[in-house]
Amino acid sequence: MKFQRSLKEEVNVNLTPLIDVVFLLLIFFMVTTTFSRNTNLLINLPEASGQPSESEAIEIEILVAENGSYSVNGRQLVNTQIETLMRTVTEVSGGDSTIPLIITADANTSHQSVVTAMDAVAQLGFSSLNIATREPGSE
Repeated sequence: MKFQRSLKEEVNVNLTPLIDVVFLLLIFFMVTTTFSRNTNLLINLPEASGQPSESEAIEIEILVAENGSYSVNGRQLVNTQIETLMRTVTEVSGGDSTIPLIITADANTSHQSVVTAMDAVAQLGFSSLNIATREPGSE
């Protein structure tokens, strides 16, 4: 009697589904990753309890009032438009973007007004910006 031998099937692992899953994970992580955008504006935030810094001979002070209006070196601006602020800062600085800037804002000023002032000086190329604070409890 002749018995047939059973053919043994060769065992192998199909890697195609594994590669597909790895590529899908890679695409998922690439799409969901947040990219940070670095700015060229250096912001020095002084500590409120520190000593006042010595002021240099020439500096530009932008004052942001509670209602969002701007003053540049004591000169009140006619409106709150960013173009007006940029034009005034350019006139006061004489086009020199190395002059240090100080932004002083009222405690009740809207955040948007301060960000607009920071954006204006960044667009003009100023790289040295200080934000003035006061010691708690002092008037």
